[in-house]
Amino acid sequence: YQPAPLSEKTLPDTFVVQISALYKVPVIYSIVFGDEKGYFIIDSSSGIIRTRKNLKLEDFPVVFNVQATDSSDANISNNVSVIVEAVDVNDFPPVFPSSLVEERLEENLPPTQIVQLKAQDNDTGRNGFLTYGILSGDRLKFRIDETTGILYSTTSFDYEEEPREYQVVIYAEDNGIPEKKRGYCTVIVKIID
Repeated sequence: YQPAPLSEKTLPDTFVVQISALYKVPVIYSIVFGDEKGYFIIDSSSGIIRTRKNLKLEDFPVVFNVQATDSSDANISNNVSVIVEAVDVNDFPPVFPSSLVEERLEENLPPTQIVQLKAQDNDTGRNGFLTYGILSGDRLKFRIDETTGILYSTTSFDYEEEPREYQVVIYAEDNGIPEKKRGYCTVIVKIID
């Protein structure tokens, strides 16, 4: 049996899975080994497994065996394996060290790297995996590498002919479950003579 993964925030007494043995007389269900930390409890007559206490993500997956025993003859039994996984809940949004960054860019340069932005996310696994994008700003003049967070110019600038300051709002987005979360940073790019 491999029921749907449980959230790390699953409360005690939550239904996990029902074990069912096909047999001519009633059976008695019991957890025989593998659940040393006591996360699960089984109803001896229905085979319904529930959580017994709060889950600790680092203890999962938990693999344990359930035994079905003939109710009139304890020498007749069979075992089945149950694998329960737990998933990290997306607790934290990405955070940039500073919400405002100012960078200077010389005029007449070919397209170039301006700044590398790096957000932090205190979640683990896919919930902490970040991608970067431009929320607002001149997408014809700037681009961001979605993996590295490096902001680039895509053209050269003329100090005399164009605006001397650009505002680009960057986001970092995690790959969270059940929903993705974002953090933001504003980059002011000042064109210098």
